[in-house]
Amino acid sequence: MTDFRGLRIGFIGGGNMAGAIIGGLVKSGFSAANMVVSEPFEEARNRLEQQFGVHVTADNAQAIAHQGRAVDVVILAVKPQVMKLVAEGIAPAVQAHRPLVISIAAGITIPDLSRWLLTGAAGAAELAIVRCMPNTPALVVEGATGMFAAPGVSDAQKAMAAAVLESVSKRNYWVANESLIDVVTGVSGSGPAYFFLLVECLEAAGVQLGLPADVARGLAAQTCLGAGRMLEATGEDPAELRRKVTSPKGTTEAALNSLEASGIRGIFVEAVNRATERGAELGQIMGQQ
Repeated sequence: MTDFRGLRIGFIGGGNMAGAIIGGLVKSGFSAANMVVSEPFEEARNRLEQQFGVHVTADNAQAIAHQGRAVDVVILAVKPQVMKLVAEGIAPAVQAHRPLVISIAAGITIPDLSRWLLTGAAGAAELAIVRCMPNTPALVVEGATGMFAAPGVSDAQKAMAAAVLESVSKRNYWVANESLIDVVTGVSGSGPAYFFLLVECLEAAGVQLGLPADVARGLAAQTCLGAGRMLEATGEDPAELRRKVTSPKGTTEAALNSLEASGIRGIFVEAVNRATERGAELGQIMGQQ
């Protein structure tokens, strides 16, 4: 198995997700000395340099070729709204050094990103781009990520991308076509918010029925965490785990009957559908700008 810990990695953007990935990489044995982060805000640059020992710069091109050495991988960790400007700005460096490009920006499609990165290029050129949708639990090294590779990505580069993302994500999946990244967005990208809302609702119900707020929140949060760990540890189908905790004519059955009567399954299908549609819409809007 290839050891990718010697990779040279550049980050464009030094926000929370970039910091999470850097932290995960360092913990996994990747060398901070081989990482360079371009970040416009001096305070953020200083924090990353002090916390991890990475090289920092305010020049995006230096995240691709730092001190005369090109990186193997560049991670685009900027807001979708500024991706076009950033991509066009680094286009000459990307064309010159041809790193693997990993984008974690929601909604930005590979054709749009490729077009921006090829600004000014003479003739056709195929770039190695991997589009990813991580989620915020990556900040505590509990992420889930969907990935799609453009045709120009080699098997070795796919392995590189997986090695990078596995530093912060417990579950990483390649999808067969790019449109499925929008579905990943609906399921796991936006998914943490669904669970936070569930904990809010359980806490509110507990308080309404007499529990102190801290007790209700603690019970709800730990139950959410524990249920997730049971799924992971047992490997059983969630429906089977649900059946095991549901005694006939018991308390859980009464609660589940109420949820089913409210149409909870359809509610979640519609929620994921709307998130998926909105992801595709945002991609179209930003691609046309």
